[in-house]
Amino acid sequence: MTVDLGLVATTGRACCTPVTGEPLSAEAADDLARSLKALADPTRLRLLSIIAAHEGAEACVCDLTEPVGLSQPTVSHHLKVLADAGLVTRDKRGVWAYYALVPGAVTGLTAHLAAHLEASLGTPAR
Repeated sequence: MTVDLGLVATTGRACCTPVTGEPLSAEAADDLARSLKALADPTRLRLLSIIAAHEGAEACVCDLTEPVGLSQPTVSHHLKVLADAGLVTRDKRGVWAYYALVPGAVTGLTAHLAAHLEASLGTPAR
């Protein structure tokens, strides 16, 4: 198959559409990717859900190992990833660590992603 580039040369127009919106900066994309990677794991999604289901959206690590069927060090690793992504906070009380959802973190993440992707489609962000 031959591609005719004559149209571009004679009209001075490229075949691509122009950028009309504001794309994510490299830094914003890195931050967003870190958060999305943290959420892109079934165990971490379950841990967030379990924490959210506890009173005050806070749970002791001792309450999180049995529901996901993993050892405490493995659960602690997953919780550290969530904390590093800014989705949960950690509060050490004696020998136990308590994890709480960061208010608005997941909502903010999805709103940020929706604003950038839906704006280019002309769809209002929710």
